[in-house]
Amino acid sequence: MVSACLKSNRHFAMTHAASGLEAIEKLSLTPFDVLVLDLNMPDIGGLEVIEFVRTHEGLRSLPILVVTTRDDDSSRDKALRAGASRYMTKPFTPEAILSEVTALLEPVR
Repeated sequence: MVSACLKSNRHFAMTHAASGLEAIEKLSLTPFDVLVLDLNMPDIGGLEVIEFVRTHEGLRSLPILVVTTRDDDSSRDKALRAGASRYMTKPFTPEAILSEVTALLEPVR
């Protein structure tokens, strides 16, 4: 759903990763302007991906939007403390996710 919403906007070029490990591999090889991820991912969870990003020099300033089904305060607090820039829960509207990603990209552009 996230991919479909972002692909509908021709201003965004996207790359998809099916797991936390794949996301880390792609982040290590290619520069990105924003990272959108779920906390629930195979092999390496979203929190670990956030921690990886925040501990690597070239990635520390990468904006991170967490989009997840976890709507409890504890999950939100952990993600934000780990370094997520913004946090939103599913379900979401296409307009809401486009707005969040656009807001995170504004300082980059």
